[in-house]
Amino acid sequence: MQRIVTIAKNTGLFVIVMLGVALAANALSYSNFDPRYNFLRLKQQAIATGWYLPAYYSHVLVGGIILVIGFFQLHPSSIRRFKRLHRFFGYIYVMGILFFAAPGGIVMSLFVDRGPLVLMSFLLQGTLWFWFTALAFDRIRKGDLAAHRAWMWRSYALTFAAITLRVYIFFTSYRYNLSEPGAYATLAWLSWVPNLLVAEIYIRKTVHEATNGRAAGL
Repeated sequence: MQRIVTIAKNTGLFVIVMLGVALAANALSYSNFDPRYNFLRLKQQAIATGWYLPAYYSHVLVGGIILVIGFFQLHPSSIRRFKRLHRFFGYIYVMGILFFAAPGGIVMSLFVDRGPLVLMSFLLQGTLWFWFTALAFDRIRKGDLAAHRAWMWRSYALTFAAITLRVYIFFTSYRYNLSEPGAYATLAWLSWVPNLLVAEIYIRKTVHEATNGRAAGL
């Protein structure tokens, strides 16, 4: 039974990583900087404002990189065995979100035009993404490793919303009209709120186990 659980866990992790790599590859394809490439063909009115395109490239290109970096950063062995690389990638992850991906996402949300609930979801997600990442950076600078890891998990839960949103769109677009504000708003909120709840459960579980471990060692 334990072997089946391990196989299922590893298979699930492999699928998630492959989805992240595929999404990152698609994001990096926009490095051709063609304002009419693929999805951007639909956003010509927004591009004409002069605000959308810089925000899009900041969010998408950097976001694709940090999405993959996050898998490495949160893997326990990267912290134990590759400390220098972990620190280097961590710096890229944090600065990428604070200066590019999160601000770009917030500006992009102003051009979604799917109703106030969608706007509220993306604005709140982008703000929390920036805030959680900034807190993670602040805690590691102060030497609080436990708090740093907790805030990084919360940060990556919001980074991972890039995958969950597209998975939900893939499985629902055949049955529901996602051009309807209500339908898209549901997916927008589902793409990140459950992620945060799962991250919070994991954080509390690991904190509880660490506390019990320290108590047992006394």
